[in-house]
Amino acid sequence: MSRALVVIPTYNERENIAETVARVRAAVPEASVVVVDDSSPDGTGYVAESLAAGDDAVRVLHRTAKDGLGAAYLAAFHWALDRGHDPIVQMDADGSHLPEQLPSLLAALETTDASGRPADLVIGSRWVEGGRIENWPRRREILSRWGSAYARTVLRLSTRDVTAGYRVIRASALRAIRLDDVHTRGYGFQVDMLWHARQAGLVVVEVPITFVERTRGRSKMSPMIVVEAMLKVTGWGIAGLFRRSPAPSKGFVGS
Repeated sequence: MSRALVVIPTYNERENIAETVARVRAAVPEASVVVVDDSSPDGTGYVAESLAAGDDAVRVLHRTAKDGLGAAYLAAFHWALDRGHDPIVQMDADGSHLPEQLPSLLAALETTDASGRPADLVIGSRWVEGGRIENWPRRREILSRWGSAYARTVLRLSTRDVTAGYRVIRASALRAIRLDDVHTRGYGFQVDMLWHARQAGLVVVEVPITFVERTRGRSKMSPMIVVEAMLKVTGWGIAGLFRRSPAPSKGFVGS
């Protein structure tokens, strides 16, 4: 396996980025890290540069504007593929995704489906047996569960946690998805990628994780972002009625 790359998008995460990167480097010292900063006005990019200056395994991609989570990930995916990284990890900067659980997600890439094909995409899931959340208000949990259930039904997905942001994906899977066909830039990006993975017939497995609500900084989530994502999901579902797509492979790895 080529050197794994952990992609951490940031916008105003000055308080969290140093600790998150340090924990990633401790949990998977063989992996590289790239921080993708959208010109954070709080100086997150400068903090990331200081981390990179002291560690050859850490890099920083500076983007000129806040253009959405999806745009940041797509830029990082192209950067990773150009440099031969495999697999690629998606992880939030705010501490909600525990770096200590990353070895389990990476190991799950060796899970095979019924036909013996290894996993292409591993999802750190809150909504499978063994998965849990900490310190979320009840209304946010209901919203997340409802969003996953709605997208799962409309798009005919078997994955339980379709909005999950903690993921590991093979480089070959990113190429199969055809990144130029992924146009979502906001909150719906995770669903969009999963939908494209289904269209490509990729093997997707879910691994239970503990998701911890951030303790520093402010969440980027808002009701309008959720509404926008659901409108996109509805549009994809309607479009899917007029096309046939391959049945997805699925799997589950216990804790």
